[in-house]
Amino acid sequence: MIGFWIVAVVMCVPIVAIITEHREKTLRYKTELVREELELEKLKQQNFIIETEKMKLELEQMKLDYTSDKNDVMKA
Repeated sequence: MIGFWIVAVVMCVPIVAIITEHREKTLRYKTELVREELELEKLKQQNFIIETEKMKLELEQMKLDYTSDKNDVMKA
C-alpha cells in the first residue's frame, strides 16, 4: 500500500510541473498582450493629437484665406 502512494506522488510531480509551466506561459502571453495593447493606445493617442493639431492648422489657413479673399473683394 505504501508503494502505491509513493508511485502516486512520483506521478503527480511531473503533472503539477506541466500545469505550472502552462500557467506561467499563459501569464507571460497575457502580460505581453497587455503591453502591446498599451503601446497601441499610446500610438492612438499620439495620432489623435497630431490629427487635432493638423486640423487646427488647416482651420487657421482657411481663416487666413477667407480674410484674404474678403479683403480682395473690398478693394475691388
